Amino acid sequence: MEASAGLVAGSHNRNELVVIHNHEEPKPLKNLDGQVCEICGDQIGLTVEGDLFVACNECGFPACRPCYEYERREGSQNCPQCKTRYKRLRGSPRVEGDEDEEDIDDIEDEFNIDDGQDKQKHSAESMLYGKMSYGRGPEDDENGRFPPVIAGGHSRHVSGEFPVGGGYVNGEHGLHKRVHPYASSEAGESLYSLFSRKSNEVEVSDDTSLFILVGSERWDDKKEGGWRERMDDWKLQQGNLGGPEPDDDPEMGLIDEARQPLSRKVPIASSKINPYRMVIVARLVILAVFLRYRLLNPVHDALGLWLTSVICEIWFAVSWILDQFPKWFPIDRETYLDRLSLRYEREGEPNMLAPVDVFVSTVDPMKEPPLVTSNTVLSILAMDYPVEKISCYVSDDGASMLTFDSLAETAEFARKWVPFCKKFSIEPRAPEMYFTLKIDYLKDKVQPTFVKERRAMKREYEEFKVRINALVAKASKAPIEGWIMPDGTPWPGNNTKDHPGMIQVFLGSNGGFDVEGNELPRLVYVSREKRPGFQHHKKAGAMNALVRVAGVLTNAPFMLNLDCDHYVNNSKAVREAMCFLMDPQIGKKVCYVQFPQRFDGIDRHDRYANRNTVFFDINMKGLDGIQGPVYVGTGCVFKRQALYGYEPPKGPKRPKMISCGCCPCFGRRRKSKHESNGDIASLGAGAEGDKEHLMSEMNFEKKFGQSSIFVTSTLMEDGGVPPSSSPAVLLKEAIHVISCGYEDKTEWGTELGWIYGSITEDILTGFKMHCRGWRSIYCMPKRAAFKGSAPINLSDRLNQVLRWALGSVEIFFSRHSPLWYGYKGGKLKWLERFAYANTTIYPFTSIPLLAYCILPAICLLTDKFIMPPISTFASLFFIALFGSIIATGILELRWSGVSIEEWWRNEQFWVIGGISAHLFAVVQGLLKILAGIDTNFTVTSKATDDDDFGELYAFKWTTLLIPPTTVLIINIVGVVAGISDAINNGYQSWGPLFGKLFFSFWVIVHLYPFLKGLMGRQNRTPTIVVIWSILLASIFSLLWVRIDPFVMKTKGPDTSMCGINC
Repeated sequence: MEASAGLVAGSHNRNELVVIHNHEEPKPLKNLDGQVCEICGDQIGLTVEGDLFVACNECGFPACRPCYEYERREGSQNCPQCKTRYKRLRGSPRVEGDEDEEDIDDIEDEFNIDDGQDKQKHSAESMLYGKMSYGRGPEDDENGRFPPVIAGGHSRHVSGEFPVGGGYVNGEHGLHKRVHPYASSEAGESLYSLFSRKSNEVEVSDDTSLFILVGSERWDDKKEGGWRERMDDWKLQQGNLGGPEPDDDPEMGLIDEARQPLSRKVPIASSKINPYRMVIVARLVILAVFLRYRLLNPVHDALGLWLTSVICEIWFAVSWILDQFPKWFPIDRETYLDRLSLRYEREGEPNMLAPVDVFVSTVDPMKEPPLVTSNTVLSILAMDYPVEKISCYVSDDGASMLTFDSLAETAEFARKWVPFCKKFSIEPRAPEMYFTLKIDYLKDKVQPTFVKERRAMKREYEEFKVRINALVAKASKAPIEGWIMPDGTPWPGNNTKDHPGMIQVFLGSNGGFDVEGNELPRLVYVSREKRPGFQHHKKAGAMNALVRVAGVLTNAPFMLNLDCDHYVNNSKAVREAMCFLMDPQIGKKVCYVQFPQRFDGIDRHDRYANRNTVFFDINMKGLDGIQGPVYVGTGCVFKRQALYGYEPPKGPKRPKMISCGCCPCFGRRRKSKHESNGDIASLGAGAEGDKEHLMSEMNFEKKFGQSSIFVTSTLMEDGGVPPSSSPAVLLKEAIHVISCGYEDKTEWGTELGWIYGSITEDILTGFKMHCRGWRSIYCMPKRAAFKGSAPINLSDRLNQVLRWALGSVEIFFSRHSPLWYGYKGGKLKWLERFAYANTTIYPFTSIPLLAYCILPAICLLTDKFIMPPISTFASLFFIALFGSIIATGILELRWSGVSIEEWWRNEQFWVIGGISAHLFAVVQGLLKILAGIDTNFTVTSKATDDDDFGELYAFKWTTLLIPPTTVLIINIVGVVAGISDAINNGYQSWGPLFGKLFFSFWVIVHLYPFLKGLMGRQNRTPTIVVIWSILLASIFSLLWVRIDPFVMKTKGPDTSMCGINC
């Protein structure tokens, strides 16, 4: 099936499969005058009479004579376009099935094609396998021509290129002849050509299946002396031919550079990190002394307040330890993109960079505007990476026709946008962000045509935006009978909760070219099947469906997942990740490379800490020095084998100390050479036998599902697609693996793919990988890799934090809780476990935090305090504790590079979110665990306001606003009451008042951004917020306030004792 073949919809359970064609005429991509062969790209040539050679008289499909003869001799003998059988033309040899026609019968031009056919049979089979396997690498064993599941061979790369000097099967060499690849079919005829690329010409031996890549030019056209140069290189390697000294060889420097590591760790300077560690230790000691003092000095007249405060302080201490110590070993990293190119992109050789499948997920086009998703897709298609190595899959979990139509428009615009980006090295490559940048776009541009082409492209993009806006306006009012496609077919996804699976390829092999005739990456639309009565597991289920679809169609060894609003800001981002994943030294044990999240459209002061810089620039760097950062849901490049639940390869064990045997204290006795060799041989045989036994006993279908093609793909460590199935079967399997019942009785969501059980599936997924022994990498290129949008509105921001916190509470009560899961094998490091434990425990900090924010107001209203009067010596504990807190923060900012404003905003929102969203998350989590009351998943709105930061001041009512407002009012009332009481009682009451006022002001200052958001731009607050807050504050205050708190009590005689009747 080609890119223009239409939408494929079906249900495996119902045995349904239909193709909905789009009857619109395809837009012309380039001017084809019929002089170029559509199969190999060579000139078609002329006949003996001087006329243009025409292979097919039915449709005139442009094909040269060598491709025509190869198709008749080795292929299906049919025209790739109209499928009519090729007729024998003058000068062409006869093949089986030819009809004798007198007018073209030229016996003198015929020759015996059967001669040596038996010798070539194996070559033809191998060539067929090479085409069907589409880019799978050379086979290492004698059964290489069979599918890898049968022969146990390695897979070929999905790129469609054969490695230089590829393996051979029979072990013999022979003369070479030119063999043309199979032609790619036109629309609607060949599914597999959609996911294949036009193969390079290949030299195939007469008697063997030795494949040698020679590029897109003929063997005869290669420069003279190529074979001699290769022989000289081989002799030079063998030492039989004298060569230049290393210092005299100009290429030796490049070779040495290519052998260097692709990345390196950059440790934090000792002058910055050592004082930081010393202050942490000092703070830990001071904290222990402080807690000891607090426990041994209770406040007898306010025992309840004292006990509450001590419990809160102990909890804060434990939470601080879980957060602080995973930052003990922070590191930075550097990548070397030039070395990556030298090693895997050598001139004159096939590109050996690994293929990448890119996943983009979207649900609701009204909350996630199609224009935002389109910009993300366009930035992916324009990445600085080989086009044949990229496949973009867009998951539409809402089955929206608006998303489908907008993606079709995006594919058309990509034909113009992608070549523009690559021609002028545009950054960023999302058009909306590029054209709105307020920078000098002429910087470093030297081509005279740039200004003209930029203006034209901007006009094209504005027209594209108008078309997208028209689709959005049309989708705002759904027709009663449901949406209808252009050919009159009802949209299969009219019922978003009951629809078949859908797959549409917008850019593939044929039809996937830009306006300049260059190839474009694949673009595939996927909407998984949904039926009532099935668990679909929200985003995690959609991502697992994409993993399986990509495994059937392209099966790249690495996968990049992005949210629909996270565009590619750095076109070399994937190359940055490959510096770790393809590094021979560290790449084998890396499960994913996580990039920091960066955001656009945030106000300059970042009022609600949307950038989250403290987490991404401090905590994640610390984790990178232990076992790797946590997975944060987007901007992450995965290794497919790690997502499949496989464990990392085991490295060589450290040899044990041995001795001569005369002293039993120093290791074991040294074994004899014979014993050592015997043990090694038996160990190797035993390991091989155990592996074969394990592979034979493993029930792959129970693990991966009832798809033999997908199960086959999971065994290919280097990626590639299985050759054992026909193109039609691949399409059927793609629909099969996204059926709603496919995951039943499998390990999907429990051991494989994205893990179910929490709405924050990202934390669980990364945690499972780390428990298996994998490590992750944190990559922070100088230019941010990806950028997204953040909810700058207060209510939206709190709802986002609520969803994250609720997911953490769900993990805490699940079987995957870091407190008790993953101890078997000891593969998760302790400091890494501390970090994961902190990600699940932090919402519970909201309870002591809320209590601690109310305590100052209670103390002011009741004229009591949580601490007894302290001496000068005891006051040193408090001074030292606050001093260590300040010193830790300053030194942390020093080595991380985070500004003090960003650190302070993070501290403020920690209090705001803690007493609102985190508190509600704990309550909702307990209701779900104890009462089974589930909460609906709310997608964060990605829509933006036309006014600059207009959304920042918009007020949206939510119950999350009540607790912080109540706390704020109580503390303000407490401050007023405390100061009034001190004024009435005289000078001696001001001393104890300062301690109470300090804590109360600490709460008010931390809630100041919340107060600004509550008041809005017009300083107006909804009546319901004021009523609820004042009501709760009044009720709470009346429980503690005395009847006459502002009246000074005077002491006088006791009338009951003196008997005076006043």
